[in-house]
Amino acid sequence: MIADVVVIGGGPAGLMAAGVASQNGRKTVLIEKNSILGKKLLITGKGRCNVTNGADISEFFDFIVKNPRFLYSAFYNFTNLDVINFFEDKGIKLKEERGKRIFPVSDRSNDILTGLKKHIKDVTVIHGKATGLVIEENAVKGVSLSDGTVIGCESVVLATGGVSYPLTGSTGEGHKLAKKHGHSVTELKPALVPLVLYGKYPKLLEGLSLRNISVKLYDENKKELYSDFGEMLFTKNGVSGPVILSMSSFVEDNKKMTLSIDLKPALDEEKLEKRILSDFEKFANKNFSNSLNELLPKKLIPVVVELSGINPDTKVNQITRAERKTLVGLLKNLSFEIKSKGDIEEAIITDGGISVKEINPKTMESKIINGLFFAGEIIDVHGYTGGFNLQIAFSTGYTAGMNC
Repeated sequence: MIADVVVIGGGPAGLMAAGVASQNGRKTVLIEKNSILGKKLLITGKGRCNVTNGADISEFFDFIVKNPRFLYSAFYNFTNLDVINFFEDKGIKLKEERGKRIFPVSDRSNDILTGLKKHIKDVTVIHGKATGLVIEENAVKGVSLSDGTVIGCESVVLATGGVSYPLTGSTGEGHKLAKKHGHSVTELKPALVPLVLYGKYPKLLEGLSLRNISVKLYDENKKELYSDFGEMLFTKNGVSGPVILSMSSFVEDNKKMTLSIDLKPALDEEKLEKRILSDFEKFANKNFSNSLNELLPKKLIPVVVELSGINPDTKVNQITRAERKTLVGLLKNLSFEIKSKGDIEEAIITDGGISVKEINPKTMESKIINGLFFAGEIIDVHGYTGGFNLQIAFSTGYTAGMNC
């Protein structure tokens, strides 16, 4: 079998690259080892698929954690507005939500996948496993498959993803193929991952979702490393949710770090104390443990009561000013020591990948092997939550597709 271009990996980056190459008149073959395309795409954004972000493209670099400068050409080759137009031209209506996150109006990731499938209507799709690259005189000549088939070609796009969510097929095979032919792979670690906390409280709070809170990350010297506002969730051994996933990029292994949660960021300490006084006057004859129902979620109350050190059976009208100040401080700075990041199997994306030093940022072509291109999560780049990582996939996929 002969083709001009072989794209390995049927995720968002690979689908974009294959469609663009095909539209440029290149005979294109897409190889996907799963029985369906876009398996990981279908579960992104809790199945809703946050396709990009509505911020100005010039602001995107502030939301890229790893190697933002490398993405300059790719982001301007295919911007977030191009992504929006790409899907709306295919009849998929999009909407903007908090944080300028862009979702399909239907809230169904399958609609995004449908748009990408339309994009590859002239691409030959093979469900099989690529096991090797045929390289001669430092140039791509073909791809070998596990069934013994060899597809002759002059360009290959590796878009096999990282190593997060391995059940979706992201198992690092693309890294191994590239490494075999001289490419460097930086350390592969979890990114956008839940955090594991010390202590008993996460388990007691498991399933509790908090909205409109602010979080901060501190190192052992109490230096602030990160802050954010939004939503989070307690898990059986720690915390997750948008603000936590983005924070995880700043958490370093084997270092003492603290998560601080401001449960009432809209109120300064003085206004919060007035609010608490108002509640205490309303529930003057109640025990302290029964006086916080209008201030806090039910599940959080016993934990706050215990951490405050105030006797839960103390009548509200007997609580001292000092105890009230302690309560205010706790609500503005509910702190937990971080034990570790979650496992890479829990991570949304991978930190690490093919070294950007070995890829031409203007074309996504290898600087080592002629005709070898990279797109998406396989590259050592990643960003915060909010649509930035799918934008990386679409922009690098488009750039590779235009040049392969």
